[in-house]
Amino acid sequence: MKSIVHCYGHKRVTLVEGGVTRHRSIFNGLRAFIEDHSLGSALQKPEVVIIHDAVRPFVDEDTLTQVTTAARQYGAAGVVRPLVSTVIAPSADGCLDHSLDRAKHRASEMPQAFLFDVIYKAYLRCSDYDLDFGTECLHLALAYSKTRAKLLEGPPDLWKVTYKRDLYAAESIIKDRISNHLCIITNMKEEAVQIGFRLHENLKSNIKHVKSVSSSMCKTVQDIQNILRGQCYNFISINVTDSCLEECRKLIDLLQAACAGAYYQSVVVSVHLALPDQCANEMQKLSKLRQLAKEAEKSDILLYGLLVNFSKEESQLEDVARQASAIITALITDRNPALIGQVMVA
Repeated sequence: MKSIVHCYGHKRVTLVEGGVTRHRSIFNGLRAFIEDHSLGSALQKPEVVIIHDAVRPFVDEDTLTQVTTAARQYGAAGVVRPLVSTVIAPSADGCLDHSLDRAKHRASEMPQAFLFDVIYKAYLRCSDYDLDFGTECLHLALAYSKTRAKLLEGPPDLWKVTYKRDLYAAESIIKDRISNHLCIITNMKEEAVQIGFRLHENLKSNIKHVKSVSSSMCKTVQDIQNILRGQCYNFISINVTDSCLEECRKLIDLLQAACAGAYYQSVVVSVHLALPDQCANEMQKLSKLRQLAKEAEKSDILLYGLLVNFSKEESQLEDVARQASAIITALITDRNPALIGQVMVA
């Protein structure tokens, strides 16, 4: 865990050793604010504490704000979701004893929030049986602090990543979220501007947020960090230079310096323009793309190449732009590591 904190540059993090059960781990975390002086400087006791599971990685800021606000008002608050299956109770002989009315019950999810004194006193008063076998923090607040939690309807993405198959669903959600933003970087050469404009117009129908910027606006690490703060981890670099990988290499260097891969896997599509009779020559120039892609992959940056047959004839150019947009959308959506360093043609 220390290596993870260091890798991602987290600053406001204090690590507390967990316990052998869920409740004992939570209790250790709460006690760190009151009793544990081995952490160096004393931690400030919070007004509200939020308890969450790492196996629910898709919690959003709005949900955290809602449970925090409700906890301030009611003393405790938790997120719930409708039951998707009916809960039944079997008898001792393995037959149905009774079932619950699904419409009257909810599944308890996370996050949950509490006034610190409410949940801390509940843990001080609860039994060893609760600490070893209990699972519900809201129940402890009710049983030992007489605090009835406010229940809030949560979003559908708060399910637990429990089984191996859940990892595939989690990966799909992540890919979908980070595929919604795209930044097109181009210089001011006429051909680059033309293809950049057409790519922008075509990509808007497949990607929610597409913006175009000049390469002059992406010269510093701060420029890239500003783009990353907007949840954009996908870039198109349009190259019209004698050194065909020059602009792309600069972008990769900036992304590495900005630690872009520390957030999410980034995608860079290096777009190169060639007249139809120059395609073979341009492909030869792009032979170094594979090595650059291998270097970039070490920083969780996936680099792909796209050679666009540039034409000054309007209808042909528009057709090429549509083909290129389809390829770019697929690369951003799939994020297939097997294709890095490959050059596709539109």
